[in-house]
Amino acid sequence: MTRKIHIIGGGLAGCEAAWQVARAGGRAVLYEMRPVRQTPAHKTERLAELVCSNSLKSEQVNTAPWLLKEELRRLGSLLIGDIAPRTRVPAGHALTVDRELFAAEITSMLEAEPAIEIRREEVTSLNGDKIWIVASGPLTSDALAQEIARLTGSERLFFYDSISPIVDAESIDMSIAFRASRYGKSLDGTDDYVNCPLDKQQYEAMVDALLAAQSVPAHIGEDRVHYFEACLPVEEIARRGRDTLRFGPMKPMGLTDPRTGRRPYAVVQLRAENARAGSYNLVGFQNHMRFGEQERVLRMIPGLEHAEFLRFGQVHRNTYINGPALLAPTLQMRTQPDVIFAGQLSGVEGYVESIATGLVAGRAAAALAIGEATRAFPRQTAVGSLCHYVSGADPTSYQPANITFDLLPKLEQPPRDKKTRQTEVCRRALAALEEYLCVSV
Repeated sequence: MTRKIHIIGGGLAGCEAAWQVARAGGRAVLYEMRPVRQTPAHKTERLAELVCSNSLKSEQVNTAPWLLKEELRRLGSLLIGDIAPRTRVPAGHALTVDRELFAAEITSMLEAEPAIEIRREEVTSLNGDKIWIVASGPLTSDALAQEIARLTGSERLFFYDSISPIVDAESIDMSIAFRASRYGKSLDGTDDYVNCPLDKQQYEAMVDALLAAQSVPAHIGEDRVHYFEACLPVEEIARRGRDTLRFGPMKPMGLTDPRTGRRPYAVVQLRAENARAGSYNLVGFQNHMRFGEQERVLRMIPGLEHAEFLRFGQVHRNTYINGPALLAPTLQMRTQPDVIFAGQLSGVEGYVESIATGLVAGRAAAALAIGEATRAFPRQTAVGSLCHYVSGADPTSYQPANITFDLLPKLEQPPRDKKTRQTEVCRRALAALEEYLCVSV
């Protein structure tokens, strides 16, 4: 007998999950607490409401965002393959939608689907005799968050996200930057950090730029709370005094610039990302600047003048679990496989990434409902790599991620040309997906 699947959250992930369950022949109950309980961000009662940007990122062929969307189209995604093209508005290479029409179309489709029951109520308990998909998003209600904390362990649930920018390793100018650990100390005898040295004039110009930079406006009232001292935005640190950064994240102690033989006036340290090949994060450079401002200001750092940013910094309210400590690549809890997480709550960033995890969760739940084994997506695919990161990154320093090429496995014999290399990664991913789908049939 097919078990009914209970999905919490009528956002992007929850809606995609419900549709995938229905397409697989299952039955879903989709819980959305609005309008019974509103959030500080949402404006309407519609499902899949886009609360910030209306962009689903680049559609330029052979980019990482395009690859993820192309995989979702081939997998039968409702939101990416059907609704987004029908509600698209002109925006160059970006897939941008009319947000009101996008949400209205999705709401209409799900309300008309007989295999999906929509309940407008808050869920506060995850009892053990049901299949659950938890996709309640970054603004999960307090009562449900307490239940998730009970289920996962309170130390594995985060409410405040502090993210440093990430740069492509190949875009760092190593004729200026140098490898070294403070005082020559490292865990395995290697130089763990890439260091970008600044002289006094460069440092003063950097401070001026940080103080003048435009911040991201608060979309959600709770973003206006006082920042935690442990994760202050770098521009907030600069406002506490012109030398504060030199005694904080930009302290030069224990480092010697090999070009001068002296300690720099200040330094920005870059640390390799454990689960993201070929990329570095700017240590302590979480910030609340607009993305364009970040690019301009951070390129003032010597060695990063031509940096390619794979992710910009953020400091914001974001409820999410420590996926690597809890989840399998199918997004099921390892200890309770009937509970599956999806969307931003699972530890991804971005609209399309949330949709992708919703699709994975819906397919896994549909298999569980009929007693079949769940199957992880191939590691070579963008969907598989995203789930691999969520479930397999270092749990001690886990941060949510968007899809970028550094999440996918490297080629064994990569071409020297970057565009050729990325084209081959995309070809390999789509071939692996087609093989996966053939086995699934």
